[in-house]
Amino acid sequence: MLIATYNVHRAIGSDRRTDPGRILGVLREIDADVYALQEVEAHDDGADMLAWLGKELGFHAVPGTTLKRKDGHFGNGLLTRSPVRGRRTTDISWRGREPRGAIVVDVDCGGRELRVVATHLGLRPAERRDQVQQLLHLFRERPDDHSILLGDLNEWFLWGRPLRRLHRHFKQTPSLATFPSFLPLLALDRVWAHPRGMLKRIAVHKTPLARKASDHLPLVATLEL
Repeated sequence: MLIATYNVHRAIGSDRRTDPGRILGVLREIDADVYALQEVEAHDDGADMLAWLGKELGFHAVPGTTLKRKDGHFGNGLLTRSPVRGRRTTDISWRGREPRGAIVVDVDCGGRELRVVATHLGLRPAERRDQVQQLLHLFRERPDDHSILLGDLNEWFLWGRPLRRLHRHFKQTPSLATFPSFLPLLALDRVWAHPRGMLKRIAVHKTPLARKASDHLPLVATLEL
């Protein structure tokens, strides 16, 4: 099973051109079973990137709006090939900062249920520390579940407390640079799995199209349930 996390940056590429078609092309290159997307945009005129991507791929689309604007909304999104057995969103916003959230979805993977939590954390260290604590509660609800956490964690420091707390819960996973897409230096996008043994491989998807389509590169993980 393949899963991927990808900050699509509202489909604005490294060349500053907006082109959702390039995002769709990258997703087709990866051919994952589950995609966690960040910075997905929709407009009241009917231009909804997540819904359009889901329709083009034939996937179930689960929105996770975090910011409502006058002409539309913005936030996280999840696309899954597998049937959805349960879904909800949770608000992890921090006082006075940009609203943040997480999508919690239980998907049916051939008879085995997988809990998927997709998120995009804040920019301040104290904000991320608080948000990680909130996210860990979602996994403590059902500690025996097969589960994954993935998204853009915005954590610049590999030794920071948010990552240490996540490593204690999930066990450590590789830190692979995904940002900026044209010359990746920072491991902002991450994947964790429980139990750790089901996570077999993590790799950055760095094709020529992916380097242009967004300011982040996708991070792809192979799971064995």
